[in-house]
Formats: sequence, structure tokens, C-alpha cells
Amino acid sequence: MWTKSYSVTTKEVTKEQIWALFTDVNKWHVWNNQIEFAKLEGKFEAGNSYQIKPKNGRTVTVTLQEVTEFEHCLETGNFPLAKMYYDHRIEETADGIKITNTITLKGLLSFLWVQLVVKKIAAEMPSHVEQQIKVASKLKVSGN
Repeated sequence: MWTKSYSVTTKEVTKEQIWALFTDVNKWHVWNNQIEFAKLEGKFEAGNSYQIKPKNGRTVTVTLQEVTEFEHCLETGNFPLAKMYYDHRIEETADGIKITNTITLKGLLSFLWVQLVVKKIAAEMPSHVEQQIKVASKLKVSGN
């Protein structure tokens, strides 16, 4: 098993803003310049899946395993003989909104997929969260 986490606390956005941005899967390409597209048909809820195509990569299906509005989302994706879990958490703290992303890879060939794909995804977490905050801070949503 391999795990990598990244957290940041900010007062630049509300949980409603960051959640609205994150759950708008079809617009992820606006803040994530590493993907060509992401496409979710249906609601952002547990059991649904979306397609995502990284630049210079193949289209991958990701399943929403757990979704708690404004708080938590756990996604899973499959590699041959390994499974990636991508956990996103939003917490309200005295210092602002704490955003935590954790990637975990499990399975027989997890060591291989970490080297080939997952380390790069993990390394990009800080810049992705920074872009999410920047874009989400401009959103007008109820509750902020």
C-alpha cells in the first residue's frame, strides 16, 4: 500500500464554493491543466462514475464511492492488479476551510502504478488545490 496526502487551510473560499467547483466535474479542465476533459453524466453522488482523460493519457473511469455534501468525497479508479482511492475532505476550522486530498494505492501491482502514474498525480495535488481555491473564490453560491 502507498499513501500520499496534502492539506491546506484557507480563508479565501467557503466550503460551498470549493464544493460547487469540485462537484462540477465537466468543468474540471478550467482549473486542471493536466486533463483534456472530465465528464459526469448524472448527479455527483455515490455509485455514479465519470470519465477523465489526462493529457497524453487514456480515458479512465472513476467511481464515486462515498459523497457527503460540503464535506467528503471518496473516488476509486482501477489499474491492472491495483486500485487507487482518492479521498477529498473539506473541514471548517477556526483558521478557515481545511482541504485535504489523500491518494492511496492498494494491490499486487501498486508499486508499479505508483512509479508510472500515481506519483505524478500526487505531486500535482498542491497546484491543483491552489487553482481550485483561486477559481472557487470567484464563484457565487448560496451560503457565502
